[in-house]
Amino acid sequence: MTGTFTKRGETLIHNGFRIRVAVARYETPNGSMVERDIVHHPGAVAVVPLHEDGTVTLVRQFRTALDAHLMELPAGVRDVAGEAEMITANRELTEEVGLHAGHLEHLATFHNSPGFCDEAVSVFLGTELREVPHHRQGPEEEAMTVLRVPLADAVAMIHDGRITDGKTVIGLLLTAAGRP
Repeated sequence: MTGTFTKRGETLIHNGFRIRVAVARYETPNGSMVERDIVHHPGAVAVVPLHEDGTVTLVRQFRTALDAHLMELPAGVRDVAGEAEMITANRELTEEVGLHAGHLEHLATFHNSPGFCDEAVSVFLGTELREVPHHRQGPEEEAMTVLRVPLADAVAMIHDGRITDGKTVIGLLLTAAGRP
């Protein structure tokens, strides 16, 4: 079947702390109507903080949706209206791990779960790092552990299943692929 899906309306069913959930109505190319649940998310950024010695800074953070701790890149929600992605990226890097990147390079923007969510995550490579005071916010950030590991070890953690977070997998593999 080819053709266009036409949005005919949307009803908000939940307006939460970070997300909104809606039921959207679409007319399909054959003229039938379908409803789909959609999670609206403001988007997020993540940074691969790559130090001159070839190590990267990661965080071990509790994630309530999984009831587990995950190894991740420093990251955060784009929750400041009108703020440029690079500004958000450096702000989150400072808040979570006390680093500022003198240089940020966009690596990729991707959609986590486009079957039901509009969240886009932009991943940056952060270099020319310098230490600054961190400003952790919320209980998960206050309780997280900051780790600095060789990039090759972080990639090995992907392969052996210790790192499963999507933004972290994408950022680390792209960074490793670009290294001489």
